[in-house]
Formats: sequence, structure tokens, C-alpha cells
Amino acid sequence: MKKKIVITYGTFDLLHVGHIRLLKRAKTLGNYLIVGLSTDEFNAEKHKSSFMGYELRKELLQAIRYVDLVIPEKNWEQKRDDIRQHNVDIFVMGDDWKGKFDSLQEYCKVLYLPRTQDISSTAIKNKVTNGK
Repeated sequence: MKKKIVITYGTFDLLHVGHIRLLKRAKTLGNYLIVGLSTDEFNAEKHKSSFMGYELRKELLQAIRYVDLVIPEKNWEQKRDDIRQHNVDIFVMGDDWKGKFDSLQEYCKVLYLPRTQDISSTAIKNKVTNGK
């Protein structure tokens, strides 16, 4: 059976059910799932901060049965090279990114999956910090 490779990217901070559901849906689209995990340095460039550092987030992702490989995401531009290097068939992101990565359709299929409603790392951080 030919390996059908799916790739997605993210920070995956404060891992929650929305992350798990996205990874599960992404994995059903193929039989090998790669996760590009934003490094701490790249998050800083994006003016984001993570509760957990890269290595801890990577360890959590590697423990999820849907994830086959975790690679570091160091910049916006690497996606095209990752797709080529890993022979990716499908690029997947949450639908809050709809249209942002359409240029990658030249290299593979691009899909935007619906996000799980009412949950996000940002919402969790706000609730913990502000009680709301």
C-alpha cells in the first residue's frame, strides 16, 4: 500500500480536545501524519508565547497515536520545502487559516478543516489567567 502523507502545522500549546480532533481528522485523510511544530524562536517572531517550550510540546505530540513524525517549524517559508522533502500528498490546516496557504496547491492538495467550536489555547489561557 502506498504511503499517503498528510502534513499540518501549529504551536499546539496547552494541548486540548480541539488539537486532538484536528490531528485525528488529518490522519484519516492519509496513513502517515507529519506535524510541523512551531519552535519557540519562530513563535517569538510571530509575537506568540507558549506556556510550554518546544521540547515538551514535541513530547506530547509524539505520544498521540495519530502523529507519525514531528518536525520543527522554523519559519513561514519552509512549508514548500517540507512538502517536497517528505513527498506530502495533503496539507491540512484549521479553517481559521482558509486561503492563506492556497499557493501550496501547486505541490499538493490543500484542505482547511473546521475547528472545534468554543475551545482554543488562547481561550484556556484567558480562563486560567482572568477566570473568564
